[in-house]
Amino acid sequence: MAFHATLDDLPYQIPASRDTATPRDVLARQELLTLVARHAGDQLEGSVLTAVPGLHLHRLMCECGPRHTIQNPILSVIAQGGKKLLVGEDVHEYDPFHYMVSSVDLPVVGKVRVASPTEPYLGLRLDLDVEEIGALIRDEHLPPPGAGEAPRGVHVHPLGTPMLDAVLRLVRLLDTPEEIAILAPLIKREILYRLLVNGQGLALRQTALQDSHTQRIARSIEQMRNGYDQPLRVDEMARDAHMSVSSFHHHFKSVTAMSPLQFQKQLRLQEARRLIFMGDGDVAVVARQVGYESPSQFSREYSRLFGTPPMRDKRRWRTAPVPEAMPA
Repeated sequence: MAFHATLDDLPYQIPASRDTATPRDVLARQELLTLVARHAGDQLEGSVLTAVPGLHLHRLMCECGPRHTIQNPILSVIAQGGKKLLVGEDVHEYDPFHYMVSSVDLPVVGKVRVASPTEPYLGLRLDLDVEEIGALIRDEHLPPPGAGEAPRGVHVHPLGTPMLDAVLRLVRLLDTPEEIAILAPLIKREILYRLLVNGQGLALRQTALQDSHTQRIARSIEQMRNGYDQPLRVDEMARDAHMSVSSFHHHFKSVTAMSPLQFQKQLRLQEARRLIFMGDGDVAVVARQVGYESPSQFSREYSRLFGTPPMRDKRRWRTAPVPEAMPA
């Protein structure tokens, strides 16, 4: 079944966390919604890079998707609306009462839900810096991680009062730009601290921890992204990661929810889609550029992932009423 069909067919159920919200949280969420709506730019919809380094704001006026993209390490918070994310075999849903964290680069499929012209989807994305995470985990005052295995590379967690307050204070800086240079790094460090001590903490720690399994898989992911058009040699990648082939497969899927072959296929097809949309190249030429020897196999796998053959997909994209870019 195609990814887009899988995502659409799954029921959308926002987790029931509203009953636990305090009056203070209600006011904080309302203020966050007001600030994001005001600073998300003058255009009707799209994404804006703000004056706070790494902070992006998003507005969409209608339910859209599915959109295929590469998700970098980020924190994503929704001020209004909801979103469904498909990562390999895993489906994640979040809303204003939950945040999403991605700790490694992953190909994902996203679909915005609960959006309309009168109540648009509004959200924010904060890019996560692995070096800043590494500096924080070396701080002797950081509490030790909890027991257990690190979760997937994408994780959804309840947005509690401490994290909500920190995110709100970061967005408030957009009203006082003269304070951004001094206060933004402090608040971002607090946000990283909150992420490390709950929810996705163990995965983020291992991403920045020297020679951890997660960091080795992250290096393999980078290698695959740089050489997506080359033949996949899992034995060489396992050797480079200092793992057996079976161990490499296990840890790769634990982080990405995909096998290395599935991961490479999504990288190739997403790059092919970008080339087809942005250029006038022949489909067979694009297929070879991304590593396919058989144009017919490429077209079959493209149709399976995106739901339609390459050139029809391009025509549909050109007439689409919503942006192709997918907010985190």
